[in-house]
Amino acid sequence: MEIKKSKIADLESKKGLFLEIGLVAVLAIILVAFEWTSSPKDDSLIVGIESAEAEEDIVPITRQQPEQPPPPPPPPQAIEVINIVEDNVDIEEIDFESLDADEDMAIDFVPFEEEEEATEEVFFIVEDMPKFQGGDKENFRTYISDNLQYPPIAAENGISGRVFVQFAVNSKGEVVDVKVVRGVDPALDKEAVRVVKSSPKWTPGKQRGRPVKVQFTFPIVFVLQ
Repeated sequence: MEIKKSKIADLESKKGLFLEIGLVAVLAIILVAFEWTSSPKDDSLIVGIESAEAEEDIVPITRQQPEQPPPPPPPPQAIEVINIVEDNVDIEEIDFESLDADEDMAIDFVPFEEEEEATEEVFFIVEDMPKFQGGDKENFRTYISDNLQYPPIAAENGISGRVFVQFAVNSKGEVVDVKVVRGVDPALDKEAVRVVKSSPKWTPGKQRGRPVKVQFTFPIVFVLQ
């Protein structure tokens, strides 16, 4: 048998109304919830936070030190003042004629020294070569052999050899600038220089008719007999 329900007890017909009431209730609860969460907070708390942030942003104010005055400039240097005195002093003239010369008065005369001869130009070969006592080199070689003295110390030690001596005959015929260019022994070298320096004057050499300085290199042989 089929069970029949009354129209009042049948809720199927009111399902749409209940659905709308439920939706309205849910929306009301959501709106209340939003209003509750967005309510303003306590103003005292906000002021406290703002004051705290303001205190953090305060920049300390420093006092500027007063500017120190610049150091005083150095004192000016004293300038030495030179007083120029006019030379207007009268000098009394001395009358030398009125002075009586004493017979015992000694007057020293300083001899006049001639200035050293300027350096002469040295020649090695000239038109007229210097000549020893009117002759040639053979005459000078004879003079050397006649005046040469064999040093005893060299003779005792058996030292012999050939010493080359360089010298010059100046425009006055004098033998100058004597030196050993190749020696053998100090004793032999010294004797060779001595005998050449002791040479008498030569006839000076001439170049274009003018006396000139001519240089020689002369060998002196020391031989033990």
